[in-house]
This record gives sequence, C-alpha cells and structure tokens, in this order.
Amino acid sequence: MLELSSVHAAYGPVRALDNVSLRVEKGQIVCLLGANGAGKTSTLNCISGLVAITAGDIRFEGQSIARKRVEDIVACGIIQVPEGREIFPTMSVEENLELGAYLRKDKSACSRDLEWAYTLFPRLKERTRQQAGTLSGGEQQMLMIGRALMAKPKLLMLDEPSLGLSPILVRQVFSTIRTINAEGIPILIVEQNAKAALDISSFGYILENGEVAVEGPTVELRQSRKVQEAYLGSA
Repeated sequence: MLELSSVHAAYGPVRALDNVSLRVEKGQIVCLLGANGAGKTSTLNCISGLVAITAGDIRFEGQSIARKRVEDIVACGIIQVPEGREIFPTMSVEENLELGAYLRKDKSACSRDLEWAYTLFPRLKERTRQQAGTLSGGEQQMLMIGRALMAKPKLLMLDEPSLGLSPILVRQVFSTIRTINAEGIPILIVEQNAKAALDISSFGYILENGEVAVEGPTVELRQSRKVQEAYLGSA
C-alpha cells in the first residue's frame, strides 16, 4: 500500500534520511522506532510532502507521491497526526473535529464519522462546545486523532501519540489505535514507548542516524538482544 524505496532527504547540508526503504501493507500497524534525531519524524514528513526527498521514491497504492504537494497527498488519503498538540485552541472541540473533514463532500458520512470519533473518545463528546485550548494534554491528543479520522484516512500516521501522557491515558490511546486499525485503517506509528508500539504492531523498523538499522516482524524484534538492550530496558 505504502512503499518507500531508497529514500534520501536533507535539511540543507544536514542529512536526515539515507537510503530508507519501508513498507506498510493493507490492514497493518507498522512501528518506526529509534532515538531522538534518528529520522523518524523526517520519514513521516517526507511521506506527507512536508520535506522534499532528494533521491528515491515514495509510492502509495501503486502511484508515486514523491513530488506531490501536501494537499494532494492529503487528498490521496494519507493523514498525519503530528507530534505535539496542534489544535485550534480558540475553536470548540466539535469545530476542530469538523475541520478534519474540510476536503470531504459526503456530509452524511461526515456526520457518521463524527459520531464514531465521539464513540472512540467519549470525553470529547462531553466537551463538544468547550474551547479546545482548555482541554487537558490527553484530551487534546484524542482531539487530534479524532480530527485525523474525520479526514477518512486510507493511511493514518501517528507521531509520538503517547508523548507526555499518564500511563492510564497511554493505555487508552493505544487501545483506541487498535480499535481504529480493526476498522481496516493501516497505521504507521512513530513512538518513543517502544514496548507499547511493538505490542500493537505486526512489523517494525528501527532507524539509526537516518538509516534503517533493524527491521522485521515485531515478534522477532522483541526477542532481539539489541532491541531489548537499546529500547526495552533489558538484556
């Protein structure tokens, strides 16, 4: 469904990605792990068109998207939930959610998806008219994921969805990610919480200095001594 082939990218003279290749198949959850600065977010940003690649190709559903504009990539169905809390703070929860569907014309389906978002995140339903900027950090993360779902993604990309959340909210967010995937939406997730990411994913890639250092089914990655020592805190 999504395939990166020998992708290179840079920020001016600084290399960001070096010969990165990865795949996300239909129905999969794929995790992208690595230390800070390893190139994880850069990979997502290249897929989204926010960062131009300097070599290689990115294909989605058989078509190259490597030179497409950001808005055209969104129209293809690739939706990214960025790291941080990028909401519209003075707008209501519901207005933020509705903005996710700004490219859609199927209004009745949008209404159904809004109800689905509220089903996934009941706390948002309780706060439909509340200003988004007054939500807690966890609620804002829920809002960002809900807004992404309103765009009806064919591929959902999540960048550090558990960042700054309490352990209880982390479990809730990851449970919801499983539920979203069960509806047939493939997911590419960047996450510092390696254990949680490996637990919900079927395949994983580990980046080091902009390169894929390790890849494989997550059941194998969890058994890897290198992965255990570097990312799972055990030997």
